[in-house]
Amino acid sequence: MTIEHLSGLIAAPFTPMHPNGSLHPALIPAYYEMLRLNGVTGAFICGSTGEGVSLTVSEKKAIAESWAAATHHDPSFKVITLLGGTSVAECIELAKHARDCGLYSVAFTSPFYFKPASVNMLAEMCISIASAVPDMPFYYYHIPVLTGVNFAMHDLLKAIHGRCPNFAGVKYTHEDFMDFLSCLHFADGRYDMLWGRDENMLPALAVGSKGAVGSTFNYAAPLYYDLIAAYEKGDMETARTLQQQSIDMIRLLGKYGGIATGKAYMKLLGLDCGGFRPPVANMSAERFVMFEKEVSSLGFAGYCSRLPAAARR
Repeated sequence: MTIEHLSGLIAAPFTPMHPNGSLHPALIPAYYEMLRLNGVTGAFICGSTGEGVSLTVSEKKAIAESWAAATHHDPSFKVITLLGGTSVAECIELAKHARDCGLYSVAFTSPFYFKPASVNMLAEMCISIASAVPDMPFYYYHIPVLTGVNFAMHDLLKAIHGRCPNFAGVKYTHEDFMDFLSCLHFADGRYDMLWGRDENMLPALAVGSKGAVGSTFNYAAPLYYDLIAAYEKGDMETARTLQQQSIDMIRLLGKYGGIATGKAYMKLLGLDCGGFRPPVANMSAERFVMFEKEVSSLGFAGYCSRLPAAARR
């Protein structure tokens, strides 16, 4: 299989929910239109931002089907679904379902309860799942801050290389630039390395990143495209200023409760994706008023993603 190297911004979408916590997949066509309007080139669904670990198998299938239906006419928009990480059998079932839906690719992250004892064991798991859908690109999702599994991805590539033709690369959500650069150079750059830390976009560009997956691309894609353009022109002062704007925006995620704050940003855009499921805490109405004021003070309206008027909810 020829490995395509993806470029540009790939959003990690939130899973739309009703106020009672049930899925709201009817919102996904409008969500796709918003991403496309803002130049986003793909979606990494059911990941950390998409609450994949809080969804049932049937719910993951429903979300995959909704994204497939919304994007089937647009083959240039790549939809990757995270399968999970704790059950190989479940991952294989979901991978085959994703293939049958017509999604572009699947991804797998390390088991985080019974953890693999070695990088070779992790490689074997990747190969067993990828082999079930040999006609689809397969990515490993490296996010040690959540999985607690922190093997060097350069070692994972060495363990897999030559054994799994559809192993496409790694979604790299970590800060080890030495390892990331080594992965970019491995096997003459064969593997697609997708950067996953929005707040470190600028240094990732400096070492050679071409594609990135991020949650803040949902609601601030123009900011990052301006950052990329400034970097490519050699205007490092502007690029650094824009990266700092990104950091200031991301700091509010922590201040107002963490990952669920991203859905509050979406609500400000006019695309209300509901709240997060427990155990993630959602923002109170009073806190949302405070949050909205702080977001306004950052000049968010000047760089936020735009929503088609017909898509507002």
